Amino acid sequence: MTPPDTSAPDETLERKLDACRDILRDLGRVVVAFSAGVDSTFLLALAVETLGRENVLAAMGISPSLASAENEAGRELARKIGAELVEVPTGELDDPNYAANPAKRCFYCKHDLFSRLGDLAAERGFAAVLSGANADDTGDFRPGMEAANELGVRSPLLEAHLTKADIRTASKAMALETWDKPAMACLASRVPYGQPITADKLSQVERAEAALSDLGLASRRVRHHGPVARIEVPAEDLPRAIALRGQIVRALKDAGFAYVTLDLQGFRSGSMNEVL
Repeated sequence: MTPPDTSAPDETLERKLDACRDILRDLGRVVVAFSAGVDSTFLLALAVETLGRENVLAAMGISPSLASAENEAGRELARKIGAELVEVPTGELDDPNYAANPAKRCFYCKHDLFSRLGDLAAERGFAAVLSGANADDTGDFRPGMEAANELGVRSPLLEAHLTKADIRTASKAMALETWDKPAMACLASRVPYGQPITADKLSQVERAEAALSDLGLASRRVRHHGPVARIEVPAEDLPRAIALRGQIVRALKDAGFAYVTLDLQGFRSGSMNEVL
């Protein structure tokens, strides 16, 4: 890990962090739904710091929609934080409501995951299941939050009004390597609504995105439009992507796509929601 950032967070952020710690203390023993992303990693680290490692369990849902690299990253992050990690196989692909890929797909995915984590918490004697939702998540279409609310999952970062920027700042101060990690989302988010989700499509996207990462494009999405791959990279990386055109085309054709396109609008999280 990098050395801690010794600059003092501002007073507003400190108040939010104190509020989050108070929520954690009130809960006592918690299961953190852990994805190795910026938010859940910070929540896990703060929970361990506040409650002690014996009172915190990291639980990672394992399915074809989780890239293997993220699974490995989760194992290493949990080890560094000092939290016990349980990998929980999920079954969302077996649910026809999820596999049909409606606009509420995330509801069915999170309902499956949080139900399993609720059972795990009950079996292990933990008081609550926590999600890493933050204050910025209320401004987008987030059906997964509906599932969390329905199942009584708590979101301390959201409840304490911590934004994504707050979380990155606090993560840097805690020397968490995820402080500047690009936004990640499950592989199913690469498939347009209404197009069925299959393990083969998810594997194809995973291979394509891994190839782009190997080429130095860390922030990237490969949207699966049947035989067409639509690549999103940040606008500032468009010239680099064009310069790598030949390598990108070969890599994505090797991943199984017939046609390769570069989205000139650039990367934007949740771009599939633009059609809703």
